[in-house]
Amino acid sequence: MRLADLAASSHAGVTLDDIAEEFGVHERTAQRMARALSDAFPHAVETHDGEDRRRRWRIREVPIARLRLHGADELEALETAIRALTDNGDGRHARSLSSLKTRLIAALPPLAARAAEADADALLEAHGIAARPGPIVKVDPSLVDTVADAMRGPFCIEFSYNGERREVQPYGILTGPRRYLVARQRGEEGSLRHFRLDRMSDLRITDRWFARDNGFDLQRYAARAFGAYQNEAEFGEVVWRFSKKAAERAAEWRFHPSQTSVLLPDGRLEVRFEASGWLEMAWHLLWWGDTVEVVSPEQLKALVSNPDRNAGALP
Repeated sequence: MRLADLAASSHAGVTLDDIAEEFGVHERTAQRMARALSDAFPHAVETHDGEDRRRRWRIREVPIARLRLHGADELEALETAIRALTDNGDGRHARSLSSLKTRLIAALPPLAARAAEADADALLEAHGIAARPGPIVKVDPSLVDTVADAMRGPFCIEFSYNGERREVQPYGILTGPRRYLVARQRGEEGSLRHFRLDRMSDLRITDRWFARDNGFDLQRYAARAFGAYQNEAEFGEVVWRFSKKAAERAAEWRFHPSQTSVLLPDGRLEVRFEASGWLEMAWHLLWWGDTVEVVSPEQLKALVSNPDRNAGALP
Protein backbone atom coordinates (compact mmCIF):
# COMPACT_ATOMS: atom_id res chain seq x y z
CA MET A 1 0.00 0.00 0.00
CA ARG A 2 2.89 2.37 0.72
CA LEU A 3 4.35 1.57 -2.68
CA ALA A 4 0.94 2.18 -4.28
CA ASP A 5 0.76 5.57 -2.61
CA LEU A 6 4.28 6.35 -3.86
CA ALA A 7 3.54 5.27 -7.42
CA ALA A 8 0.26 7.20 -7.49
CA SER A 9 1.80 10.41 -6.17
CA SER A 10 4.68 10.48 -8.67
CA HIS A 11 3.79 11.93 -12.07
CA ALA A 12 6.84 10.36 -13.72
CA GLY A 13 6.51 7.06 -11.86
CA VAL A 14 8.89 5.26 -9.51
CA THR A 15 12.06 3.42 -10.49
CA LEU A 16 13.66 0.43 -8.80
CA ASP A 17 16.17 2.82 -7.27
CA ASP A 18 13.31 4.90 -5.84
CA ILE A 19 11.73 1.79 -4.31
CA ALA A 20 15.04 0.56 -2.89
CA GLU A 21 15.75 3.95 -1.29
CA GLU A 22 12.23 4.47 0.09
CA PHE A 23 11.96 1.03 1.69
CA GLY A 24 15.62 0.35 2.46
CA VAL A 25 15.78 -2.84 0.37
CA HIS A 26 18.10 -4.35 -2.23
CA GLU A 27 17.42 -4.19 -5.97
CA ARG A 28 16.14 -7.77 -6.17
CA THR A 29 13.57 -7.07 -3.44
CA ALA A 30 12.60 -3.86 -5.24
CA GLN A 31 11.97 -5.92 -8.39
CA ARG A 32 9.68 -8.30 -6.48
CA MET A 33 7.82 -5.31 -4.99
CA ALA A 34 7.31 -3.81 -8.44
CA ARG A 35 5.88 -7.11 -9.71
CA ALA A 36 3.61 -7.32 -6.65
CA LEU A 37 2.36 -3.80 -7.37
CA SER A 38 1.42 -4.79 -10.92
CA ASP A 39 -0.29 -7.96 -9.65
CA ALA A 40 -2.30 -6.02 -7.03
CA PHE A 41 -3.46 -3.30 -9.45
CA PRO A 42 -3.35 -4.92 -12.91
CA HIS A 43 -5.68 -2.37 -14.51
CA ALA A 44 -4.16 0.72 -12.91
CA VAL A 45 -0.40 0.22 -13.13
CA GLU A 46 1.42 1.63 -16.15
CA THR A 47 5.08 0.95 -16.97
CA HIS A 48 7.31 2.90 -19.30
CA ASP A 49 11.00 3.49 -19.91
CA GLY A 50 12.25 7.03 -19.35
CA GLU A 51 14.86 8.94 -21.30
CA ASP A 52 17.45 7.58 -18.88
CA ARG A 53 16.41 4.05 -20.00
CA ARG A 54 15.18 3.21 -16.52
CA ARG A 55 11.80 1.51 -16.15
CA ARG A 56 9.16 3.36 -14.17
CA TRP A 57 5.92 2.19 -12.56
CA ARG A 58 3.01 4.57 -12.16
CA ILE A 59 -0.57 4.18 -10.96
CA ARG A 60 -3.14 6.03 -13.00
CA GLU A 61 -5.50 8.31 -11.12
CA VAL A 62 -7.50 6.11 -8.75
CA PRO A 63 -9.76 7.34 -5.94
CA ILE A 64 -7.89 6.67 -2.72
CA ALA A 65 -10.89 4.87 -1.23
CA ARG A 66 -10.51 2.09 -3.83
CA LEU A 67 -7.08 1.29 -2.42
CA ARG A 68 -8.79 0.53 0.92
CA LEU A 69 -7.24 0.28 4.35
CA HIS A 70 -4.39 -2.17 4.71
CA GLY A 71 -5.33 -3.00 8.29
CA ALA A 72 -5.82 -1.86 11.86
CA ASP A 73 -2.44 -0.09 11.98
CA GLU A 74 -3.60 2.65 9.60
CA LEU A 75 -6.93 3.02 11.41
CA GLU A 76 -5.13 3.18 14.77
CA ALA A 77 -2.79 5.88 13.44
CA LEU A 78 -5.73 7.95 12.19
CA GLU A 79 -7.63 7.59 15.46
CA THR A 80 -4.52 8.48 17.47
CA ALA A 81 -4.04 11.66 15.44
CA ILE A 82 -7.74 12.56 15.77
CA ARG A 83 -7.69 12.16 19.56
CA ALA A 84 -4.44 14.09 19.91
CA LEU A 85 -5.77 16.96 17.80
CA THR A 86 -9.03 16.98 19.75
CA ASP A 87 -7.17 17.07 23.07
CA ASN A 88 -5.13 20.02 21.81
CA GLY A 89 -8.29 21.87 20.80
CA ASP A 90 -7.62 21.62 17.06
CA GLY A 91 -11.15 20.73 16.02
CA ARG A 92 -10.66 21.72 12.39
CA HIS A 93 -7.93 19.17 11.66
CA ALA A 94 -9.62 16.56 13.87
CA ARG A 95 -12.83 16.86 11.83
CA SER A 96 -10.91 16.59 8.55
CA LEU A 97 -9.18 13.39 9.65
CA SER A 98 -12.46 11.99 10.99
CA SER A 99 -14.03 12.54 7.58
CA LEU A 100 -11.09 10.78 5.90
CA LYS A 101 -11.37 7.86 8.34
CA THR A 102 -15.10 7.53 7.62
CA ARG A 103 -14.54 7.43 3.85
CA LEU A 104 -11.78 4.84 4.15
CA ILE A 105 -13.86 2.60 6.41
CA ALA A 106 -16.80 2.94 4.01
CA ALA A 107 -14.63 1.44 1.27
CA LEU A 108 -14.12 -1.75 3.27
CA PRO A 109 -16.48 -4.73 3.23
CA PRO A 110 -18.62 -4.66 6.42
CA LEU A 111 -16.93 -7.62 8.08
CA ALA A 112 -13.45 -6.29 7.35
CA ALA A 113 -14.44 -2.83 8.59
CA ARG A 114 -15.73 -4.17 11.91
CA ALA A 115 -12.62 -6.29 12.37
CA ALA A 116 -10.29 -3.37 11.61
CA GLU A 117 -12.13 -1.07 14.05
CA ALA A 118 -12.04 -3.71 16.80
CA ASP A 119 -8.32 -4.32 16.28
CA ALA A 120 -7.60 -0.58 16.25
CA ASP A 121 -9.52 -0.08 19.53
CA ALA A 122 -7.51 -2.90 21.09
CA LEU A 123 -4.23 -1.34 19.96
CA LEU A 124 -5.25 2.07 21.31
CA GLU A 125 -6.11 0.55 24.68
CA ALA A 126 -2.91 -1.51 24.79
CA HIS A 127 -0.74 1.52 24.10
CA GLY A 128 -2.54 3.82 26.53
CA ILE A 129 -3.32 6.34 23.83
CA ALA A 130 -6.95 6.92 24.70
CA ALA A 131 -6.25 9.26 27.65
CA ARG A 132 -3.93 12.25 27.42
CA PRO A 133 -2.28 13.03 30.77
CA GLY A 134 -1.30 16.51 31.86
CA PRO A 135 -3.04 19.88 32.06
CA ILE A 136 -4.01 21.86 29.00
CA VAL A 137 -5.82 25.19 28.69
CA LYS A 138 -9.14 24.92 26.84
CA VAL A 139 -9.59 27.04 23.72
CA ASP A 140 -12.83 27.73 21.83
CA PRO A 141 -12.60 25.50 18.69
CA SER A 142 -14.45 28.10 16.59
CA LEU A 143 -11.72 30.63 17.40
CA VAL A 144 -9.04 28.29 16.03
CA ASP A 145 -11.11 27.72 12.88
CA THR A 146 -11.46 31.48 12.34
CA VAL A 147 -7.71 32.02 12.67
CA ALA A 148 -7.10 29.22 10.13
CA ASP A 149 -9.55 30.82 7.69
CA ALA A 150 -7.77 34.17 8.06
CA MET A 151 -4.36 32.63 7.34
CA ARG A 152 -5.62 31.27 4.03
CA GLY A 153 -6.10 34.84 2.76
CA PRO A 154 -4.02 35.93 4.44
CA PHE A 155 -6.20 38.58 6.10
CA CYS A 156 -5.73 40.61 9.26
CA ILE A 157 -7.83 39.65 12.25
CA GLU A 158 -9.26 41.71 15.11
CA PHE A 159 -9.89 40.51 18.66
CA SER A 160 -10.11 41.67 22.26
CA TYR A 161 -7.10 40.78 24.40
CA ASN A 162 -6.59 41.74 28.05
CA GLY A 163 -9.15 44.53 27.73
CA GLU A 164 -7.71 46.00 24.52
CA ARG A 165 -8.78 45.70 20.90
CA ARG A 166 -6.00 44.39 18.64
CA GLU A 167 -5.51 44.02 14.92
CA VAL A 168 -2.79 41.62 13.83
CA GLN A 169 -1.40 39.72 10.86
CA PRO A 170 -1.60 35.98 11.76
CA TYR A 171 1.42 33.79 10.95
CA GLY A 172 0.74 30.54 12.79
CA ILE A 173 -0.26 28.75 15.98
CA LEU A 174 2.11 27.16 18.50
CA THR A 175 0.58 24.20 20.34
CA GLY A 176 1.30 22.93 23.83
CA PRO A 177 -0.31 23.14 27.30
CA ARG A 178 -1.15 26.67 26.16
CA ARG A 179 -1.74 27.63 22.53
CA TYR A 180 -0.27 30.83 21.14
CA LEU A 181 -1.07 32.81 18.02
CA VAL A 182 2.13 34.02 16.34
CA ALA A 183 1.31 37.35 14.74
CA ARG A 184 2.60 40.77 13.81
CA GLN A 185 0.63 43.64 15.28
CA ARG A 186 -0.54 46.09 12.64
CA GLY A 187 1.81 49.06 12.46
CA GLU A 188 4.77 47.16 13.98
CA GLU A 189 7.51 46.21 11.54
CA GLY A 190 9.70 43.16 11.95
CA SER A 191 8.82 41.83 15.40
CA LEU A 192 6.41 38.93 15.91
CA ARG A 193 4.36 38.63 19.07
CA HIS A 194 2.58 35.81 20.87
CA PHE A 195 -1.06 35.96 21.95
CA ARG A 196 -2.63 33.28 24.14
CA LEU A 197 -5.67 31.90 22.34
CA ASP A 198 -7.53 31.30 25.59
CA ARG A 199 -7.37 35.04 26.34
CA MET A 200 -8.68 36.13 22.94
CA SER A 201 -12.36 36.94 22.45
CA ASP A 202 -14.72 38.56 19.95
CA LEU A 203 -12.47 37.60 17.06
CA ARG A 204 -13.34 38.50 13.48
CA ILE A 205 -11.62 38.43 10.10
CA THR A 206 -11.16 41.81 8.45
CA ASP A 207 -11.15 42.50 4.71
CA ARG A 208 -7.58 43.84 4.93
CA TRP A 209 -5.17 41.56 3.10
CA PHE A 210 -1.48 41.59 4.03
CA ALA A 211 1.71 40.40 2.34
CA ARG A 212 3.08 37.49 4.30
CA ASP A 213 6.86 37.32 4.80
CA ASN A 214 7.87 34.49 2.46
CA GLY A 215 11.04 33.89 4.45
CA PHE A 216 9.12 32.99 7.60
CA ASP A 217 9.21 29.32 8.63
CA LEU A 218 7.05 28.39 11.62
CA GLN A 219 9.02 25.25 12.46
CA ARG A 220 12.32 27.13 12.48
CA TYR A 221 10.74 29.93 14.48
CA ALA A 222 9.26 27.49 17.02
CA ALA A 223 12.67 25.84 17.48
CA ARG A 224 13.96 29.05 19.08
CA ALA A 225 11.96 28.06 22.17
CA PHE A 226 12.28 25.07 24.48
CA GLY A 227 8.48 24.87 24.74
CA ALA A 228 5.88 27.29 23.45
CA TYR A 229 7.10 30.43 25.23
CA GLN A 230 9.74 32.59 23.53
CA ASN A 231 11.85 35.42 24.89
CA GLU A 232 14.60 36.86 22.70
CA ALA A 233 16.41 38.15 25.79
CA GLU A 234 16.76 34.55 27.00
CA PHE A 235 17.80 33.00 23.70
CA GLY A 236 21.26 31.44 23.74
CA GLU A 237 23.26 28.27 24.30
CA VAL A 238 22.00 25.83 26.93
CA VAL A 239 24.29 23.14 28.37
CA TRP A 240 23.12 20.31 30.65
CA ARG A 241 25.17 17.43 32.05
CA PHE A 242 23.42 14.26 33.16
CA SER A 243 25.04 12.01 35.76
CA LYS A 244 26.39 8.59 34.86
CA LYS A 245 23.30 7.13 36.53
CA ALA A 246 20.96 9.07 34.22
CA ALA A 247 23.09 9.19 31.05
CA GLU A 248 21.55 6.18 29.33
CA ARG A 249 18.01 7.39 30.05
CA ALA A 250 18.78 10.95 28.97
CA ALA A 251 20.31 9.69 25.72
CA GLU A 252 16.85 8.37 24.78
CA TRP A 253 15.35 11.87 24.95
CA ARG A 254 15.24 14.58 22.30
CA PHE A 255 15.13 17.71 24.44
CA HIS A 256 15.32 20.08 21.46
CA PRO A 257 15.52 19.68 17.65
CA SER A 258 18.93 21.42 17.52
CA GLN A 259 20.58 19.46 20.34
CA THR A 260 23.95 17.73 20.21
CA SER A 261 24.94 15.09 22.76
CA VAL A 262 28.40 13.95 23.86
CA LEU A 263 29.26 11.13 26.25
CA LEU A 264 32.00 12.45 28.53
CA PRO A 265 34.99 10.32 29.66
CA ASP A 266 33.55 10.04 33.19
CA GLY A 267 30.28 8.56 31.87
CA ARG A 268 28.17 11.71 32.08
CA LEU A 269 26.13 12.88 29.11
CA GLU A 270 26.43 16.50 27.97
CA VAL A 271 23.55 17.98 25.96
CA ARG A 272 23.78 21.34 24.14
CA PHE A 273 21.19 23.33 22.20
CA GLU A 274 20.10 26.91 21.57
CA ALA A 275 16.69 28.08 22.77
CA SER A 276 14.82 30.41 25.11
CA GLY A 277 12.21 29.72 27.79
CA TRP A 278 14.13 29.18 31.04
CA LEU A 279 11.03 28.63 33.14
CA GLU A 280 9.78 25.78 30.95
CA MET A 281 13.28 24.29 31.01
CA ALA A 282 13.30 24.49 34.81
CA TRP A 283 9.94 22.73 35.02
CA HIS A 284 11.30 19.86 32.93
CA LEU A 285 14.61 19.64 34.79
CA LEU A 286 12.77 19.18 38.09
CA TRP A 287 11.76 15.74 36.85
CA TRP A 288 15.40 14.69 36.72
CA GLY A 289 16.16 15.67 40.32
CA ASP A 290 19.83 15.81 41.22
CA THR A 291 20.85 13.66 38.22
CA VAL A 292 21.29 16.73 36.00
CA GLU A 293 23.59 19.75 36.30
CA VAL A 294 22.91 23.04 34.52
CA VAL A 295 26.21 24.34 33.16
CA SER A 296 24.70 27.34 31.38
CA PRO A 297 23.05 29.79 31.33
CA GLU A 298 23.59 31.08 34.84
CA GLN A 299 20.00 32.35 35.09
CA LEU A 300 18.62 28.85 34.45
CA LYS A 301 21.09 27.41 36.97
CA ALA A 302 19.68 29.80 39.58
CA LEU A 303 16.11 28.74 38.77
CA VAL A 304 16.83 25.06 39.47
CA SER A 305 19.18 25.54 42.43
CA ASN A 306 16.43 24.92 45.02
CA PRO A 307 17.59 21.82 47.01
CA ASP A 308 13.98 20.58 47.28
CA ARG A 309 14.18 19.46 43.68
CA ASN A 310 16.66 16.72 44.58
CA ALA A 311 13.85 14.41 45.60
CA GLY A 312 12.70 14.11 41.98
CA ALA A 313 12.72 10.81 40.12
CA LEU A 314 13.88 10.07 36.60
CA PRO A 315 11.19 10.65 33.96
